[in-house]
Amino acid sequence: MIELADFLQAQRRIRPYIHYTRLIQSDYLSELTGGEVWLKLENQQPTGSFKVRGALNKLSQLSEAEKAQGFVAASAGNHALGVAHAAASLGLGQVDIFVPETAPEAKVNKLRRFPVNLHLAGQTYEDAHQAAADFASQTGALEISAYDDLDVITGQGTVGVEILMNLPACQQIIVPVGGGGLIAGVATAVRHIKPLCHIVGVQPEASPAAQLSFAQDRAIDPYDHAPTIADGLAGGFGVRPFEQLRHNPPDIVLVSEADIRRAILALLAEHQLVIEPSGAAAIAPLLTGQVDVRGKTAVCILTGGNLAMGLLREIVTQLPNH
Repeated sequence: MIELADFLQAQRRIRPYIHYTRLIQSDYLSELTGGEVWLKLENQQPTGSFKVRGALNKLSQLSEAEKAQGFVAASAGNHALGVAHAAASLGLGQVDIFVPETAPEAKVNKLRRFPVNLHLAGQTYEDAHQAAADFASQTGALEISAYDDLDVITGQGTVGVEILMNLPACQQIIVPVGGGGLIAGVATAVRHIKPLCHIVGVQPEASPAAQLSFAQDRAIDPYDHAPTIADGLAGGFGVRPFEQLRHNPPDIVLVSEADIRRAILALLAEHQLVIEPSGAAAIAPLLTGQVDVRGKTAVCILTGGNLAMGLLREIVTQLPNH
C-alpha cells in the first residue's frame, strides 16, 4: 500500500512544474442532482491533463544511470504529453513517444511542439504499447508506464490530496477510469485522509476492464475494447492499480457513448469548459442518475481538455439541446 507520506512527498516534488488546479462548484449539476457538486479542473494542467503529475513524479526520481538510458512511453496521447512535459521541465534527454495512428489530432499536435521523437504505431493503445515495449528491448530505453507503476500512481494520487485539502467536506469523488493509475492513486490517498469518502469509478460501456477485473479478482490487461470516443479510458486495467484496490474495490459504473457526448455538451453549455470525452465521463453518471449524490458534497474529476475540434463540431451539431 502506498503511504500518505509518499503522496505528500510526491506533491512537494511535482509542485514547481504543475498547476494547483481549481475546484469550482457546479450550480447546474447541484440543482440537477440535489447534491453539492464540484468540478476538479485537471484540464487546466500545462498539458491539458492530470497525466503530467504521474510522469513528473516518476521522472524526477530516476537515477543518473536510468536517465542516461533514454525514455520511451506509449499513450493514447495524454500520458505522452505528460512524459514530454516532464522530461523538458527536468532537463532530461532523449524521449521516444509511441501513439496510435488514431490518436486525437489535438493531442498529436501538442506533442509535436516538444523535442521528442514521435512514432505513430497501430490503431489502438495496445498496438502503441507493444511497439514501445519492442523499442525499449531493442535500445535499452526505460519505458515509462502510463498507469502500471507505483511512482506514476502516487503522482496521480496528489489529485485526491488536493481535493481534500481544498474541500474537507467532500464525501464522494467520481473518477474516470482507464488503466487505473488515477483511481488507484486517488482512492489510496483519500482513504488515508478521510476513509469514509466514497470513491466511484466511471468507465465506458465499450471498455469495462476495471469492472470485470474486480468481478473476476484479476487484473485484465490488455482488454479488447469496443470503439469509444473516450480513447483515454479504453483498454486494460493494470496489475499495480488492481493490487492497490483489490481488497477494497471502488464502485464502478458504466456509461454509454451517448451519455459521454451529453456530458461534453453539458460542460460546454453550462460552464464554458472544453473537456475531452475521458474527462467528461466523470459527470455522465450524474446526468443519467446512476450515481446518487443527494444531500452529499461530491467532486467530479475532469481529467483532461484535449478535445478534438472535429469531434466537438460533430457533438454540437448532433445534440443541439442538452
